[in-house]
Amino acid sequence: MNLFRKKSIQSLIQEAGQKEVTLKKDLGAFDLSMLGIGAIIGTGIFVLTGVAAAEHAGPALILSFILSGLACVFAALCYAEFASTVPVSGSAYTYSYATFGELIAWILGWDLILEYGLASSAVASGWSGYFQGLLGGFGIHFPKALTSAYDPVNGTFIDVPAILIVLIITLLLTQGVKKSARFNTIMVIIKLAVVLLFIGVGVWYVKPSNWTPFMPFGFSGVTAGAATVFFAYIGFDAVSTAAEEVRNPQKNMPIGIIASLLVCTVLYIVVSAILTGIVPYQQLDVKNPVAFALNYIHQDWAAGFISLGAIVGITTVLLVMLYGQTRLFYALSRDGLLPKVFSKVDKKKQTPMVNSWITCLLVSIFAGLVPLGRLAELVNIGTLFAFMTVAVGILYLRKNKLAPKSGFRVPFVPYIPILAFLFCGYLALQLPAISWISFGVWLVIGLIVYFSYGHKHSTLNTSVEQMKKVS
Repeated sequence: MNLFRKKSIQSLIQEAGQKEVTLKKDLGAFDLSMLGIGAIIGTGIFVLTGVAAAEHAGPALILSFILSGLACVFAALCYAEFASTVPVSGSAYTYSYATFGELIAWILGWDLILEYGLASSAVASGWSGYFQGLLGGFGIHFPKALTSAYDPVNGTFIDVPAILIVLIITLLLTQGVKKSARFNTIMVIIKLAVVLLFIGVGVWYVKPSNWTPFMPFGFSGVTAGAATVFFAYIGFDAVSTAAEEVRNPQKNMPIGIIASLLVCTVLYIVVSAILTGIVPYQQLDVKNPVAFALNYIHQDWAAGFISLGAIVGITTVLLVMLYGQTRLFYALSRDGLLPKVFSKVDKKKQTPMVNSWITCLLVSIFAGLVPLGRLAELVNIGTLFAFMTVAVGILYLRKNKLAPKSGFRVPFVPYIPILAFLFCGYLALQLPAISWISFGVWLVIGLIVYFSYGHKHSTLNTSVEQMKKVS
């Protein structure tokens, strides 16, 4: 059993173009940057900032965002080189197939299913809460049984708004990648305008005295805050799943990944500084800290826009996460590790139609029925694991001289990949033990799936079997 058989970079690229019906190359650098910003700015900036400031970092939340941002910048540079070198769907899963072999690639693919699937469910639940709050302002209310995940004690059984938004976004994704990207761009522009509105209004109400003490929980609070707000950065890696649908991926993929991350990092730092400057950090333990801050300074008109911006922001995050999940399933299926139905592409729309609706069903079940609680931490640990693997992969590429001379190349190798690995590893160690245990259980389930189905049906395995028959 050759568990570490690899696919060369050349064969991965050739296979992507050999299918009868392929994904349509319709995206440029601007589309990718908008996809990245659409994925990143959402739950993190509108929800997690308050909790991280109140419970962990205080005004030093700025440092937490810088620490998480550095980890992501180092990882993003590694992703950018891989996306330029291997412009194929599948993100870190595909990169690992070329560097570490099939078993490690499967583990990483299974890990990314957890990241995108669980993040989609969590984001859909968050969207439901904001949407119901908006409707409540007009006196419209869903029956309580239909407002949240299964919890008979509180009288809730299913989160209908969460399921509805997943259905709507899936319908959009099946219409073609260009339409989805255009919708995302419009929503991102609205979202950025709302964030800039908060900055423009809030900056005049900052009281420097609120920044004292700056680090009330010590540096350990800053690192715990960084591990918490790391969820706010998740998404730029989903851009790399679009590789097969990009015009000139060697040039445009690195621009999209790095530009989206830099824009979001700057906005996060500015917003967290203004937020903790307006409201004493002890009072920020609320679900809508940005809107709360504007209510605090009696700018209620702007707070209403912020709530609308949060709904728009969370919608784009859900769109990109669902998109990333479908393209990951597509790549795993094309390699034979999942059933072929996941890589069947509709001839007219040039999108994986059946795959999209299966993803919709799975995400809807989790979003509608399962109380997610602390599962955001599971998303974090899955993402950090992927980032660390990609960083090691760059070291492998360079050592074995597999990377082409053209396209984007990570500067200062081996220092940048090593820093990416160390920063992400450090943040992963800040997560609670239950997250590690749950992650371990998920990986064990993945290994069972691989050895019972994937290893036998792998395209590499079937090609070996065919060669044996010929010989």
